[in-house]
Amino acid sequence: MDNLVPAPVRVDGNDQGTGFLPDHSTTLLAGPGTGTAERWLRSSLGASLGLPLAPARPGDEATGNTVELRVDPALAPEAYQLTVAPGAGVRITGGDPAGVFWGAQTLRQLLGPEAFRRAPVASGPVRPVPFLEIEDAPRFGWRGMMLDVARHFMRKDDVLRYLDLLAAHKLNVFHFHLTDDQGWRVEIKRHPRLTETASWRARSKYGHRASELWDETPHGGFYTQDDIREIVAYAAARHIRVVPEIDIPGHSQAAISAYPELGNTDVIDTTTLSVWDTWGINPNVLAPTDTTLRFFEGVFEELLELFPADTSPFIHIGGDECLKDQWKVSPAAQARIAELGLSDEDELQSWFIRHFDTWLTARGRRLIGWDEILEGGLAEGAAISSWRGYAGGVAAAEAGHDVVMCPEQQVYLDHRQDGGPDEPMPIGYVRTLEDVYRFEPVPPQLSEEAAAHVIGTQANVWTEVMQNRARVDYQVFPRLAALAEVAWSPLPAPDERDFAGFERRMSEHYARLDALGVDYRPPGGPLPWQRRPGILGRPIEGPPPHV
Repeated sequence: MDNLVPAPVRVDGNDQGTGFLPDHSTTLLAGPGTGTAERWLRSSLGASLGLPLAPARPGDEATGNTVELRVDPALAPEAYQLTVAPGAGVRITGGDPAGVFWGAQTLRQLLGPEAFRRAPVASGPVRPVPFLEIEDAPRFGWRGMMLDVARHFMRKDDVLRYLDLLAAHKLNVFHFHLTDDQGWRVEIKRHPRLTETASWRARSKYGHRASELWDETPHGGFYTQDDIREIVAYAAARHIRVVPEIDIPGHSQAAISAYPELGNTDVIDTTTLSVWDTWGINPNVLAPTDTTLRFFEGVFEELLELFPADTSPFIHIGGDECLKDQWKVSPAAQARIAELGLSDEDELQSWFIRHFDTWLTARGRRLIGWDEILEGGLAEGAAISSWRGYAGGVAAAEAGHDVVMCPEQQVYLDHRQDGGPDEPMPIGYVRTLEDVYRFEPVPPQLSEEAAAHVIGTQANVWTEVMQNRARVDYQVFPRLAALAEVAWSPLPAPDERDFAGFERRMSEHYARLDALGVDYRPPGGPLPWQRRPGILGRPIEGPPPHV
């Protein structure tokens, strides 16, 4: 019970007997509202243990060989209590269905790493769960990870696998970055060229954009609408909200390559553009025209049908790194600025964002964007993902806007994990497991009222130099486990956190990751097949600034 990740709020144990060891006669008693945890226990835990976990019959709960699930609204949302007592079996009580599900995740950890396999192994039964009481609840309501599938596409099965990995760490938000200059990844039926044309690029830069190497293999792929429905349903069954991102008005060359009228046609010949094959900030941004507005309203109409409000209350519209050089020389853009009485191109982007904030709000959704949407005035009711540092989040929170803290300098998991020469395609600052563990989402200078607007935190995973699942695994783990504890557990101030204790608990967590087939970075450094010698990265030396 001293190896749980993330650490629970309170654990009390005793030494009465050997504990609870499930067997073929163990039953599952599921009360009202616990169906997601019940189904997950049978499909995942039952498979790993080779046990049926049959439905309990009247009186089974008194036998001491039953796992009982129930909801008690007296507990807080997502909170749970887990009790293992002699003669009473296991009882998981959640404040809501999600709380019961998180308690079930804790039970799997208590049963040992073998409980993370897909089928039982011949080495013997799992270890007994000690007699104990756990009280637990999350610090933040938004605990997430952003996965970029636009730069390098990830197959549906791999996305579902990542949802399982998020659930195993009690993370409850999957930010799904679906579009960028390098690819469009979601089927929009009224605009078929978005997947016929914009989902494929002819080649890809190999390594950092300054690298001289190219992968000449065409790259692409997209999710059909039924794929998206399956991903959303799979996430909902694990109490994970999905935040889809359609990046506008920048990062849009893929869309413009399919529909040239979306670009600034009075500045460049947009018919010559193709899906971008390199990395960086692209000058080809959307034109601020009625044609563009109507086009993306159509995109969002289909998107809202695919991502229901109960699973996806937030819709991410990007808004980052929108270079305004084309707008500055575009007669159409300048005419729009004059027509609207705006002062500059920043306010033109703000007008663009506000349009979709109003549009989404009228349909019962909330807009969220990267912190650049603060420039020129933030749309009322909009939330921000503070990525360039803390400053955007501080400004937004003090103005009464909700904030997800995800500063690049702290929790971008594409940044390298070590300063040694063996890190594959080293990008950015060194962000070790300890660095992520000491990350604090709430800046100390915020007032209590403003701090309440920091609704959570997430790690961001940009995949320019991650060509496949194994490379994503290497960059994400084990650091996502540290981020999960930061987001869930009531930790002390960063300098006071017990990283040695976390490392000790991670020694067993690595065995869980092994059982799950995660290609994480070992504590001793990359394995030979995880290295990418000779592939240019962009390492930044020194400690990252707190900006």
